[in-house]
Amino acid sequence: MVRAFIMTRVETGHAEGVLAEVSGFERVTEAKVVAGDFDLVVEAEGEEVYDVLHSASNAIRGLTHVVDTKTYVCLE
Repeated sequence: MVRAFIMTRVETGHAEGVLAEVSGFERVTEAKVVAGDFDLVVEAEGEEVYDVLHSASNAIRGLTHVVDTKTYVCLE
């Protein structure tokens, strides 16, 4: 099992709306609005790195109001 955290920056005022969309994605296990350099922290899991990167990370990047994402794959 591969786990990754997808740090997501969104346009001002749209964090809650993007959170609602992301929370319904197939491989997303948890998502939270946070304060700091990014607006959302999204946790995703899959059998392979490709599963997480393709289905979760790419899908988030394609959402309206998403400005930037950074994906960090857990090594343990």
